[in-house]
Amino acid sequence: MNMDFNLFMNDIVQQARKEIVAAGYSELKTPEEVEDVLNKQGTTLVMVNSVCGCAGGIARPAAAHAIHYDKRPDQLVTVFAGQDKEATARAREMFVGYPPSSPSFALLKDGKLLTMVERHEIEGHDPMSVVGKLQAAFDEYCEEV
Repeated sequence: MNMDFNLFMNDIVQQARKEIVAAGYSELKTPEEVEDVLNKQGTTLVMVNSVCGCAGGIARPAAAHAIHYDKRPDQLVTVFAGQDKEATARAREMFVGYPPSSPSFALLKDGKLLTMVERHEIEGHDPMSVVGKLQAAFDEYCEEV
């Protein structure tokens, strides 16, 4: 790969990181951070971020808008597939019964997986339909804020 392409990809990755952090999600970059946060009491939404243009461009806006709701998870976190590989692998170990999927969302409670919104439920859909899926999960599993 040439230098220009690497710089271009770095810009895309940094923009994707900034977008999700600006929405209120905390980045988990190490397996230890994943362990500490995902095993806490309460509900946690994990957004598996990705530079995939189509699905990522739907998932990040959905992640930002879904949390403006009467019910929402106690914690909002993100791991970055293809970037923070060890952290993402550790998070995916907790997504029992689901194959790796990015971008995707996992909702956990007390360290146990409740439900997921996988890439096939994001790609080809509009952000508002993904928001609806997330908010339906919040209705079922989260407390009022």
